[in-house]
Amino acid sequence: LSDIAQRIVAPGKGILAADESTGTMGKRLQKINVENKEENRRYFRHLLFSVDPSISNSV
Repeated sequence: LSDIAQRIVAPGKGILAADESTGTMGKRLQKINVENKEENRRYFRHLLFSVDPSISNSV
């Protein structure tokens, strides 16, 4: 458990909270001019978990 905790807090690592409320996700989508509807929220979350790992140093 200690090893896992150390890896989580290593530089460049962390925890992603992907259980945002509809309102919070709506604010995030509004910033990029995307309508806050279920389909867009689902697509946004899908992108978070399916993007190619090679961009991890750029995001």
